[in-house]
Amino acid sequence: MKPSKHFETRAIRTQSERSSQGEHSAPIYATSSFIFEDAEHARALFSNEIEGNIYSRYSNPNNDEFIDKLCLLEGCEDGMAMASGMAAMFTSMAAFLNQGDHLLICRSVFGSTHQITTQLLPRWGITHTYVDIDRPESWESAVEPNTKMFFLETPSNPGLDIIDLGFASAICKKHGIMLNVDNCFATPYIQQPALWGADIVTHSATKFIDGQGRVLGGAILGPKKIIEKVRFFARHTGPAMSPFHGWLLSKSLETLPVRMEKHCENAMNLALFLEEKNGVNWVKYPFLPKHPQHDIARKQMKLGGGLVTFELDGGLKAGQKFWDNIRMISRSSNLGDTRTIATHPASTTHSKLSAEERAAVGITDGLIRISVGLEHIDDIISDISQAVDQADG
Repeated sequence: MKPSKHFETRAIRTQSERSSQGEHSAPIYATSSFIFEDAEHARALFSNEIEGNIYSRYSNPNNDEFIDKLCLLEGCEDGMAMASGMAAMFTSMAAFLNQGDHLLICRSVFGSTHQITTQLLPRWGITHTYVDIDRPESWESAVEPNTKMFFLETPSNPGLDIIDLGFASAICKKHGIMLNVDNCFATPYIQQPALWGADIVTHSATKFIDGQGRVLGGAILGPKKIIEKVRFFARHTGPAMSPFHGWLLSKSLETLPVRMEKHCENAMNLALFLEEKNGVNWVKYPFLPKHPQHDIARKQMKLGGGLVTFELDGGLKAGQKFWDNIRMISRSSNLGDTRTIATHPASTTHSKLSAEERAAVGITDGLIRISVGLEHIDDIISDISQAVDQADG
């Protein structure tokens, strides 16, 4: 069958080759290793002369199907599945950075990515410089002779700041730097960083790609020559995805377009409601006209995403009181679920950052992050509205 140009069809119809059983849905290959046809077949596999499966730490048909789909959807040539999002983030850095190298990184990144950058990479003599999302004119001056990679996430976590991917790519190409983009919040349905010049696209598949809070998973995508280095590093360090998780995430991709459309519709409606809500100081959502990078979001994103952030009047106490008073909505540090989730970053996901570090990336004590689920929007708004009232009381 000729490959479809449509995202929805590619997400559903990209499958592993059927076995002799003629299954309609791919089976789970719950095996740690694979059989060789003969000595020559084994030799050719181990010398990389032919493609095939050796050991599930290296590859597995379920993980291959997941990655094949994700590569098509992201517009990437090759990729590798990882055990978790953070395994993907770390491997995408560690496979390329050596002692003496310098990492350029946007200040607004996930808390664990911050810990890798500031606590782990320095152990191996890798330095870094943080740059501010709202000062792109300063980025190029932060490039050093030994800068090897520029890492960023857009939209950012949890501030929902937007980075102009074309602008970042132009700086990287001018200086021969790899551009590594965490596309977790947008997913390939909303944004495709490789089309804007990213060399590496990373994912926490635990979030919207899974979409139901069931499994951990990650992915690293890019050109074959880049993924060859990722594959070598991962084969020998072991951040392999479980075949069951690969099977489940491949199935999840089939419904990604339908889910993201609804996530984004609900998120936009919630953001519009919160703009008028007493007790809320400000609201941030990429497709709201008041968002500081609204024009960039409209340029490179199909929709505004499934996350909304807002600040409560009353700081830390108000944030915790809001969290304690939600009724239907879940209290969790996760996101990208069918169920709406409220998170208070200052006391959870970004609590390891100092107050000064949080302030520098716009994480105030009263900031609330909402991962907007697929429940009826009236129920989502009702619960958030009453919790805001309680926090403001």
